[in-house]
Order: sequence, then structure tokens, then C-alpha cells
Amino acid sequence: MQELRSRWSPQAKLTISLLIIAFFIYLLSRFSAILAPMVLAVILAYVLSPLVSLIQNRLGLRRALATLIIYILLLAVIVTLPAILVPPLADQFTGLNLDIQRILLAVEDLLGHRYLIAGQVVNVDELIQQATGSLQGLFEPIFGQTITLAVEVISSVVWVIFILVVSFYLIKDGASLRKWFESIVPPDYQSDYIRLRDGINHIWGAFFRGQLVLALVVSVIFTIAGLILGLPFALAMGVFAGLLEFLPSIGHGIWLIVAALLCLFGGSTWIPLPNWAFMLIVVCLHLGYQQFDLNYLIPRIIGRSVHLPPLVVILGIVTGAVLAGVLGVLLAAPTIASARVIGRYVYANLFDLEPFTGHAAPPLPPPNPRWWRVRPPSTHPTGIEQETKDL
Repeated sequence: MQELRSRWSPQAKLTISLLIIAFFIYLLSRFSAILAPMVLAVILAYVLSPLVSLIQNRLGLRRALATLIIYILLLAVIVTLPAILVPPLADQFTGLNLDIQRILLAVEDLLGHRYLIAGQVVNVDELIQQATGSLQGLFEPIFGQTITLAVEVISSVVWVIFILVVSFYLIKDGASLRKWFESIVPPDYQSDYIRLRDGINHIWGAFFRGQLVLALVVSVIFTIAGLILGLPFALAMGVFAGLLEFLPSIGHGIWLIVAALLCLFGGSTWIPLPNWAFMLIVVCLHLGYQQFDLNYLIPRIIGRSVHLPPLVVILGIVTGAVLAGVLGVLLAAPTIASARVIGRYVYANLFDLEPFTGHAAPPLPPPNPRWWRVRPPSTHPTGIEQETKDL
């Protein structure tokens, strides 16, 4: 008779699991410099993977050759696009920077006076300096080191090559990597793993590709609207608005403050209106556009699975800035949406609910190591599927 193999006790399993987690945390702390390039490589792979699949299916090419073609086209765009767009943008951003400095000097001079309010002398300049010092002390350790790291990553040829190579193999061997991950998941949980993986992939894919499309659409809309209204530096402000779409919820506020200052101190380039009236027009139009963006553009371009309440996004951005700096700010929304999917699954299992329908879990089937293969599909749409239908 074959001798039964002894199994680990629950205490041993818990101990080994904690040791593995501690080991991975140690590796992350030792090799933290590689995290930012790895994240950028994954983002690049998410963005380019659909294009590779399109060329592969249309032309009947091998995956590696289709990936190589996309990367050659990407390098061609990287080389030629700056030569076309950088000169006019550089001139406009230089002028915009000088104008903003002039506006800030005017605001500082305006606030430098003392005002008598309810019999009390209020020195606005001292209050502004105290608030500025407090905010600088709060945000300088968060963004200072991260921006330095981001510049080093982008400017280093070695890191750029590393990002391109890693993303190339992530695209080329994506199917093999998915199969390998599926093979190490216990059989009883493979169907759950596949559903969770597909839902999270939809979220991140929709965010990265949709965010680029959204930034381009917003840049075009704001540039055209700025030219029609006579907004100073319309091209630069349009590109600025597109970049700020990567900061959900707070990007609109940043753009509106800059635009309002430009309108108040510069006025329209061709409409004969007082500066304050022109500023009110721009503010009202932007507030109307903001509702159009939140209720129409973002749900249809990025998808409702990443469409989170503004308060949740703002708290996520602050937390991401503290934990991971600039990358934490940019990736706050898809990270929260992914955590929502995983949290729903964990919650359902903790309270014995069916994790993908919200109904009570069915009775356990008879002992059969392959019972998961014949589990009848649910007739109700899953929580993840319902979220990704709108993509």
C-alpha cells in the first residue's frame, strides 16, 4: 500500500506564507530603483499590445515580428514628432511661463498691502507666506525625490533601453506568461483567478489606452476653443489641459486656476471685452465642459470600471503621492478600481456569498478534484462583467 504523504499543518502554512511575503518585501526594498522602470515598461506593454495584436491578425505575422514592427514605428514617431511639435510648443510655453511669473508678481504686489477688516489689521502677505511655507514643507519631500527619480529614469539611456526591452518581451510572451500564472493557481480556484484577472486587465487596459485617447481629445478641444475665444497661448494651454487629464478630479482645478489668471491679467487676444468678463466666460464654459467630461467623455473613452467618485480619487491621489510619488498619483485611479474588484471578491468569500453574483453560495459539491471544470455557469452577470460591459 502506498504511504500517505504528510501535509503541512495550518500553522506551518501560515509561517511559510509570512516568510515568503517578508522575503518579497525585502526584495522590493533592496531593488526599489527598478520599480519605476518596471511600471513604465508594463504601461508601455498595455498601450502597445492591442496594436501588435491588430497587425498580427491582419497580416498573419508571427507575434515577435508584429511586435518589432510596432516598436520600429514607435521609434520613428518619437524621432519625428518632437521635430514638428516642439518648436511652436517651446515658444508658447516659454511665453506662458513669463506671463505666469508676471501675474504672480502682480498678485504678490496686490496682496502685499495691509487691510482693515472689522477693526483688525490683516497682513495678507504674511498669511500667504505662512501657508506657502506649510504647503512647501508638506509636498517637497513627496514630490522632490520622486521628480528627481523620474528625470533620471527618462534621461538615462540604460533605463530607456531596459524599459523598451522588458515591454517588448511582455508583449511578445504575454500569452505564455498568462498560461504560466494559470498553471500555478490551484485547480479549485482557476476559474475565480481567470475572472479576476480578466476584470483587472480590462480596468488597466481601459485606463492606459483610454487615458491617452482622452488626453488627445481634450488637447484638441481646448486648443480649438482657446483659439476661438482668444485665450492667450491657446496651443500651450490645450496641451496643458490634455496632460492634466492624467490627474483625475484635480487636473480640472489646476487648469482653471491658470486660465483664470491669464484671462484676468491678459484678457482675450481679439474679443473686445473687459478682462474680468472674459475670465467669467472662460470659467463658466470650463465648468460646463467639466460636467461633459465627467459624465460623457470619461465613461465612454476610459470606461465606467475606472469611473470613481471624485472624493475617492482625490484621497487616492494624496495616498499615492505619499507612497509612490508621481507614479502613485498617475496610477491611483486604476489601483483603487482594481482594489475594489479584489475587495468585492474577498468580502463575498468572507461572508459565504457567491463572489461573482452577490447571491448566497450554493451547497458544496461532492468530493471531486475536478469539480470546478463542470461548474455550471451563472445566469446572472458578474460584478466584474457588469463593470466591463461599458468599456
